[in-house]
This record gives sequence, C-alpha cells and structure tokens, in this order.
Amino acid sequence: MNTPKTAPTDHRVHETLQRLQHERNTRLAQLNAMEADKPNSNEDLATAQTTAIRLVLKEIDAAVERVSDGTYGVCGGCNARIPVGRLEILPYVRYCVRCQQRAL
Repeated sequence: MNTPKTAPTDHRVHETLQRLQHERNTRLAQLNAMEADKPNSNEDLATAQTTAIRLVLKEIDAAVERVSDGTYGVCGGCNARIPVGRLEILPYVRYCVRCQQRAL
C-alpha cells in the first residue's frame, strides 16, 4: 500500500478536525430539527432523510479516525491523495472522484 509522502502539519490536522466537527454539528442540528417537526412531516421522507444524515455522521466519525491514524486524505480505493478541493467540499469523503464513480 502506498502511503502519503508528506505528513500533515499540526495546523492542518486541527483545521481538518474543526471542519469535521462543524459538519457533525450541522448534521446533528438537522436531526434535531427533524425530530421537532416529526408530527408535521411525511413519515417516509423523514425516515429517508434521517437515515441519510445518520450515514453521513458515520462517515464523519470514520474520517476523524483516519485523521488519527494518518490515512485522512488518502483514497480508500487507489491510495492516491484525494485533492484538497474535494476534501474542502466533503471533508469526510473516503475516495477520490474516480474511485467514487467506480463504486456507484
């Protein structure tokens, strides 16, 4: 397995963890809002949305683990570096675009 050639700086790790925490807080706020609106919502739609949010929360937790073990930003499919722009948009992403498309 190829490993990244440069280790992230402490600043970069801190910034990444902050971004992931922000994503987590946003998803938790969405869940809380959905719970508060439960009596007024379409049950099937609410269930689908809740399931999707919970999956993203699991991906965020997995990304935090990857930060801890030093594999954050490395594609889980091809071991190439995931472009920084992609990580800025989806900080919890596991795969580069090419491998993500193959998975679909």
